[in-house]
Amino acid sequence: MELDSLISHFFGTDDPASLTEAEFARALEKLTIAFGVEREPGRRFALWTLLHAFDLAPLPAEAFAKEPQLKAAAEDYLSAAFRLERFGDGA
Repeated sequence: MELDSLISHFFGTDDPASLTEAEFARALEKLTIAFGVEREPGRRFALWTLLHAFDLAPLPAEAFAKEPQLKAAAEDYLSAAFRLERFGDGA
C-alpha cells in the first residue's frame, strides 16, 4: 500500500489539511473502522502506521495481540519513529 493512495482514499484529497474539521473527523473514523475490519496482515499494518501518524493507533500489544510478527514489527516501527523524532536522521 502506498501512503499517498491511502491518504487519498480515506481523506478524498491529497491534502488532509484542506478538509473541514468535520470532514477530517469522518475520514479518521473511516480509517479506524477499516483498520478494525481488515484481515490481511500487510494491509492491516499499513493502516496501523497511518493511524499512528494521526496519533490514533492502538498500542502494538492491543492492535496485534494474535499476530506476534505484526506486534514485533509495530514495536520496531515505534522504536524507529521515536529515535527519528528524538535524534533526527543521525539516529
